[in-house]
Amino acid sequence: MLIVVKKRQKSRKAARAPRIRVPNNERAQFAINDTRFVGVLQRLSLTGGSAVLSKGPVSQGTLGEIGMDTVFGEVSARIEFLQTGADGVPLAQAFRFLAMESKSAKRFADFAKLMEQAGYSDAPQTKPSALSAPASETLGLLLHSVRRLAATICASRSTVQR
Repeated sequence: MLIVVKKRQKSRKAARAPRIRVPNNERAQFAINDTRFVGVLQRLSLTGGSAVLSKGPVSQGTLGEIGMDTVFGEVSARIEFLQTGADGVPLAQAFRFLAMESKSAKRFADFAKLMEQAGYSDAPQTKPSALSAPASETLGLLLHSVRRLAATICASRSTVQR
């Protein structure tokens, strides 16, 4: 059964889906028609995410597919590529989920909930976890900042060399 991921109607004070910071340079497989390539996931949410793509930027509005492994099994979905520069990382490209099979949707929802409970989400936590201790939170922010800086430097170097 195919589930269409519906975009919520935005009200003035509608909360967006919590963003999950993806640790450990997790990879996903992307496909556009018959072309397959890898991307390093940056952020995920129930409505989409962002990744640094090995083939470089894809035109905004291009339709494709994503496949990623989670602790609950493989998740696959139809996606639409959005703008580059997602989350302040010049090489990161945003995407949104268009459709996902029910099995993948369940796996992805379980995965998102697990990551949120582990402290990787920007959603307010209901109870503190060991991973959200002040020291590890500060280190996580520092690591994220260093990755963003490295991506910016790489982007500017590739622009200068062209």
